[in-house]
Amino acid sequence: MFHSFFPNPIRLFFSSVVLWGAIAIGVWYGGGSEWGRAIGLAYPAPDAPPLIGPELFISGPFVWFYIYYAVSVGLFAGAWMTLKPHPWQWWSILGSAFILFVTYFSVQVSVAINAWYGPFYNLLQDAMAKTRPVTAWEAYGYLISISGILAIYIAVYVVVRFFVSHYIFRWRTAMNDFYMSHWPRLRHIEGASQRVQDDTMRFATITEGLGVSFVDAIMTLIAFLPVLVKLSAPITEVPLLGEVPQPLVTIAILWSALGTGFLALVGIKLPGLHFRNQRVEAAYRKELVYGEDHADRAQPPTVKELFDLVRRNYFRLYFHYAYFNVARSAYLQTDNIFPFFVLVPAVVTAKITLGPFQQILNAFGQVRDSFQFLVNSWTTIVELLSIFKRLRAFEAVIYGGDLPSQDKEEPEAEVTAEGVSV
Repeated sequence: MFHSFFPNPIRLFFSSVVLWGAIAIGVWYGGGSEWGRAIGLAYPAPDAPPLIGPELFISGPFVWFYIYYAVSVGLFAGAWMTLKPHPWQWWSILGSAFILFVTYFSVQVSVAINAWYGPFYNLLQDAMAKTRPVTAWEAYGYLISISGILAIYIAVYVVVRFFVSHYIFRWRTAMNDFYMSHWPRLRHIEGASQRVQDDTMRFATITEGLGVSFVDAIMTLIAFLPVLVKLSAPITEVPLLGEVPQPLVTIAILWSALGTGFLALVGIKLPGLHFRNQRVEAAYRKELVYGEDHADRAQPPTVKELFDLVRRNYFRLYFHYAYFNVARSAYLQTDNIFPFFVLVPAVVTAKITLGPFQQILNAFGQVRDSFQFLVNSWTTIVELLSIFKRLRAFEAVIYGGDLPSQDKEEPEAEVTAEGVSV
């Protein structure tokens, strides 16, 4: 799954990614972010108002980050391409680095939008309360600035989706070529054709999506935690917890951890059920394929018994998803009103105005969503785990390892020319 696309040894590669990334981030936040001044890039004065608009992304600090990121990636990629060349290294190393960069850029767009909320909603409050004269052109100016930011986001989104589509298919191609080179040993595994044809594409697609979501959650935390800390300065206490250090950050972490642990416990049976579901579907599909070429296969009694197995497993899956969806929906719907519940004391005591209130809601939501990565992605993770187990059986045969426990289980039915023996 990974050996075919990323440089080997695979554990050393991903360990080096984490280590090099930690070093690069540490240098950046340890003072490296200011090195752009040394090459003549213009940095805003400490007392200057924050930039709100598209020009933010071509300011000195941003241009220096682009250079710093390109140099860091170039050094890392150059080392691996020289020491351990791999046929897919341009896509797996540089392609992954490009996706990470765009993920970071998208988070910065969210930060820029959050910064725009404050003055714009304060402007609306001034206009509605008539605390000062507000002209229509002032409001139009803010709308034009946000339109520029959103235009950049749309352009980047379109380019990235096109690139990611090719990235996923290249990964699928690498897995397909690898497994087909071992096909004589793999063809006897149950559902082998489906695992090569379908599971490889789904694995690449889901892994890329989850990986980007996870990195996005980490980057969002890095970007929005300082923003939330700064915005929540007037707030000294929250309901239930009372006065605690950094109350909004603390309660966001606790609430998200509660939801993640609760839903992981409720949905613990789902990965195994998905795996079994793919097995019975594969047996049913295989018999139908045989029936296309052999008149004695796919007879009505045989097909009926195989479909009964499919139905039984689906009904079992529906039952477990029923209570999981109740738990997940209850948590997520409560989550929608949770920020308002937290901010009620600050609102009724007039500690914050409308602008900061909107900024806090957005920043709090971003931080909360980052901590809720598992909550929001649980059903996708369940699907990925079942696919991973199916493809791991291939690699167990190739490398002489143990089959996954599900592949060691006795099949629920054995199909023969005379029918199904249970």
